[in-house]
Amino acid sequence: MFFSSKIKSKYNPKRLAVKLNSKGEQFVLSGHPWVFSNNITKINEDAKSGDLAIIFSKNKNRVVGLGLFDAKSPIRIKMLHSGFEKAEINEAFFKEKIKEAFAKRIPLLKINTNSYRLLFGENDGFPGLIADVYAQVLVVKIYSEIWLPYLEMIIPSLQQVSKAETVVLRLSRSLENSKTHQIQNGEVVYGTLDKEVVKFVEHGVNFSANVIVGHKTGYFLDHRANRKQVGEWSKGKTVLDVFSYAGGFSVHALYNGAKQVTSLDISKHALEIAIENGKLNRYTGEHKTIVGDAFEVLKNLIKKGVTFDVVVIDPPSFAKQASEIDLAKKKYAQLAELGEKLTAKKGLLVLASCSSRVASQVFFDINSQTLAGTGRYYKMILQTSHDIDHPIGFPEGAYLKCGYYQFLE
Repeated sequence: MFFSSKIKSKYNPKRLAVKLNSKGEQFVLSGHPWVFSNNITKINEDAKSGDLAIIFSKNKNRVVGLGLFDAKSPIRIKMLHSGFEKAEINEAFFKEKIKEAFAKRIPLLKINTNSYRLLFGENDGFPGLIADVYAQVLVVKIYSEIWLPYLEMIIPSLQQVSKAETVVLRLSRSLENSKTHQIQNGEVVYGTLDKEVVKFVEHGVNFSANVIVGHKTGYFLDHRANRKQVGEWSKGKTVLDVFSYAGGFSVHALYNGAKQVTSLDISKHALEIAIENGKLNRYTGEHKTIVGDAFEVLKNLIKKGVTFDVVVIDPPSFAKQASEIDLAKKKYAQLAELGEKLTAKKGLLVLASCSSRVASQVFFDINSQTLAGTGRYYKMILQTSHDIDHPIGFPEGAYLKCGYYQFLE
């Protein structure tokens, strides 16, 4: 079995001599994976995306780090190696990084789970690159042109360590429109793929992901532990899963014996997938769906006096840029308020955020202040973050937070 020739780049990266200002150098020496354009004081004029940036110290001309130059991003250099220890960026370097990443995921594979994130971008030393495994299929998603000259080194190592029978390449929207390569989004570059939809297992529960056109790499793996927890607390309960997408929380709840589960999402197609994911498992409860804007639907349910024993609210990121942070905070407060009104007596409200720009403590403070204002007695019984296949390597890498609020009346 051979890898597609399309992963071989025609561009041969150059080596760039780079100097930074004091602030930039401090970031590099602290191990931060990003160097912004305004931190660079000296660099080759003909630098192109994928070139290897060799960063020299400001005063002593010692190498303090190695990274990949990105001509199309304000994060102009994505770091691969920091510090005074010597390193050579080659196939052996990437192979060792991939082995280190895989070792962190081994505990997951000892339970009844065969889906996991093998590479989590910067947090595993691969800025702008994600690799997810769904059973025997490895999906590699590339967000920057910097990786095009290195795919031939990286993808075989990812395939070998994951023992994947099939490798699919996914591209960000900007890369799809780039003319610097011949790769098609969703292209199978190793092995064969009979169906776009791949079945996999998460804590004993069956799911599926469309690895060719599904969102991101086909599914969201980061909430795995929270989905299991919600499922275990849903036996005999009525459950509302808001922003349900493909029904992660819903299916775990049904699998664990929930009496009735309602999946709510703005995408009819996502809800169809949620129904199908449910059918991959045995369950006796009722699975209902509602298509619509979450804020409007929640208000309408409140007007009707409907409540649920368990309410899970896991919205998409509300703050993709700094200018959206204040609005995001207001939306989180609004969802906490709506969620409380929909949670039955002695019910459980689960509130989550994937906005990295809204700090964890800020998010939990918003929830506690909002819930305190409702006059209902409650206690936070659990506070969680990333599962082990989403390790945090730098502050901005932390985005997921989830709070479990048990009402006492």
